[in-house]
Amino acid sequence: MSVPPAVEVDGLVKRYGTTTAVDGLSVRVDSGAVTALLGPNGAGKTTTVETCEGFREPDTGRVRVLGLDPRRDSAELRPRVGVMLQEGAGLYPGAGARELLTHLGRLHRHPLDVDRLVERLGLGGTGRTPLRRLSGGQRQRVALAAALVGRPELVFLDEPTAGLDPHARHSTWDLIGELRGDGVSVVLTTHLIDEAEQLADHVVIIDHGRLVTEGSPEELTSGPGDDVISFGGPPRLDLSTLRAALPESADVREVTPGSYQVAGVVDPHLLATLTSWCATNDILAEGLQVGRRSLEDVYLELTRRSAR
Repeated sequence: MSVPPAVEVDGLVKRYGTTTAVDGLSVRVDSGAVTALLGPNGAGKTTTVETCEGFREPDTGRVRVLGLDPRRDSAELRPRVGVMLQEGAGLYPGAGARELLTHLGRLHRHPLDVDRLVERLGLGGTGRTPLRRLSGGQRQRVALAAALVGRPELVFLDEPTAGLDPHARHSTWDLIGELRGDGVSVVLTTHLIDEAEQLADHVVIIDHGRLVTEGSPEELTSGPGDDVISFGGPPRLDLSTLRAALPESADVREVTPGSYQVAGVVDPHLLATLTSWCATNDILAEGLQVGRRSLEDVYLELTRRSAR
């Protein structure tokens, strides 16, 4: 017997005046999995998630969350779904973290232990401090705790590690992994592509309100032509003669000043062509290495193509 999806979005359209924020988007979020929603600013991520959370009504299309309509059945969904907004948005700015989480926990039948949750997220020393006096990273952790305290079946996390230091970021990653291990479905929006690659079972990339591609990180970063050669050299090299010497299918670009990448089917001939070009132009290819494209490489390529 197949497990029903945690979230189903089918042909979603949402407009604001003459602007179409979401344009016929269809997405499925599997139960018990972490699904990352990626896209540039203005791609329609926030509108899509807010529609799933019941904050916005579709113009056309169908949205189901845990099999229910997020607006019509909001009262039934509220105790089953956790929502994390950025930096504590929507929470009481005058409340302390422990006071707030205790109050929220009392609204649920089987809440998590507040003391353990506070300590786990490194908030023990700020339990009585009003939210408005906390740092952005601390408010972010309170927002995460508020989304989790009711033991939700599904949780929406909006930029959960924005503003966190590396230690807190990795602690949050561990916590999200534990949620998945406990069978909680997670929808994650993030601008940190390495975060999506690390955490997600399924990645959905959207742009201009439309689906660009989707799949597991492994599926999106593997396949013919997905190898890369990376090397360093002087910044702003003229790559036109290198492009002319390589196969048409190869993509050559300066990723950051002085950091170069050749993507395509990497074979001995392509590697020899590259090193010969470097020798002819008196370029020492520093740190030259052959590897697989990262999810960030795929994301940048697809969203650039979508923009074009």
